[in-house]
Amino acid sequence: MSAAKRPFFDTNIIVYLMSGEVEKAATAEALLARGGVVSVQVLNEFVSVARRKIALSWAETGEVLEALKANLEVVPVTRSVHERAVELAAAHGVHIYDANIVAAAIESGCDLIFSEDFQHGRSFASVRIENPFHG
Repeated sequence: MSAAKRPFFDTNIIVYLMSGEVEKAATAEALLARGGVVSVQVLNEFVSVARRKIALSWAETGEVLEALKANLEVVPVTRSVHERAVELAAAHGVHIYDANIVAAAIESGCDLIFSEDFQHGRSFASVRIENPFHG
């Protein structure tokens, strides 16, 4: 696993904290404990999954959010992030929400995105994708 200077976390890494997959949960917890960056979009996506798929209560969801916000830098989805995301989606053929993750990472000066949703090792500008669960 890479020793990124400034990692950005995709939603799926955070979701694994609450999963029944013990090994993936432990990996996610260790990565998140080192700190990094998430966007407001990531937090919103986590809330959606936590409530709909994991069935966390609002109180439980709030506890996880507070822990994340205490340990990670949370960046906004700005007009600049949006515009870069649209460019990335068009240029690379990725979904706009995935492009928004990449754009937020780039705009935040991150050099790595931990994600299970992109091809492991793929790069977008100065940001490289790493799947921490990759073989």
